[in-house]
Amino acid sequence: MTIGAGLPAFSLGEVLGQWSLAPVPTIGTVWVVGLYLLGVRRLRARGDHWPVGRTVAFVGGGMGSFYFATASGLAAYDTTLLSVHMVQHMILSMLVPLALALGAPVTLALRTLPRRPRGWLLALLHSRLAKVLSFAPLAFLLYIVSPWALYFTDWYRASLESVFVHEMMHVHLVAVGALFFWPLVGIDPLPGRHGYPFRMLLTVLTLPFHAFLGVTIMGQSTLLAGDYYPRLREGPMGSWLPDPYDDQQLAGGILWGSGDLIALTFFAVLFTQWVRSSMAEAKREDRRLDRLEAREQAAASARTGDG
Repeated sequence: MTIGAGLPAFSLGEVLGQWSLAPVPTIGTVWVVGLYLLGVRRLRARGDHWPVGRTVAFVGGGMGSFYFATASGLAAYDTTLLSVHMVQHMILSMLVPLALALGAPVTLALRTLPRRPRGWLLALLHSRLAKVLSFAPLAFLLYIVSPWALYFTDWYRASLESVFVHEMMHVHLVAVGALFFWPLVGIDPLPGRHGYPFRMLLTVLTLPFHAFLGVTIMGQSTLLAGDYYPRLREGPMGSWLPDPYDDQQLAGGILWGSGDLIALTFFAVLFTQWVRSSMAEAKREDRRLDRLEAREQAAASARTGDG
């Protein structure tokens, strides 16, 4: 990436207008969305039901948000403004993994794959690697440590100056978010799933983490990435670029506010799932008791008839 590459002043119009056909996000999005929709089509062709909400969550909320974050004007400015990068960070690390998990792609794959590939997928789901990666405390630790490692080491500066490191950072954010959110959502048959109280506890624990990291970034007396952002002001964009310290303050506030907002939204999703699960369990118990009562009445009638 070229430091000082000329971009017009940042605005909503530029975010919506500066689209690019970046190969990694474009090819990845087309393939993932295509395979998912192919699976949905196969299910419906044989008369099976697949909730529309899952398709909307995966294609629109998940892959749509991923493509927007990595190919729109948001991506064009993500190495120019730390605040824009932070918006991208929150989309990739929280919104995208949550929406993808709600789309239940593993369940869809298990219902549509041919016998042999389905067996490979089942073997992977039951492997030791899957159990380790889905271990909730490990996933939570990776989720809260990764941003500190990103912003307070040379990794962030490298992601600004290297296209490869930049793309790998995007993949890393989505992957770590998926490890954390996927077992908590609990739709797909993954190892490491826990009861709803524990899932909600982990969600609540992310709230102070985002707030603390955001406040820490806002309170830094030094700039993240060193002299990278001040050097941008020496080029053609210097006429409109904000003061790097002011932009860093804004970035920390975005991390704090948006992290809490998305975590609270996820908390609401989990609570709704918990209520629905409890209601379904109550209905199953009612049906079990009704069958038991019917058998007892039939037995009593038979005894009365024999008498």
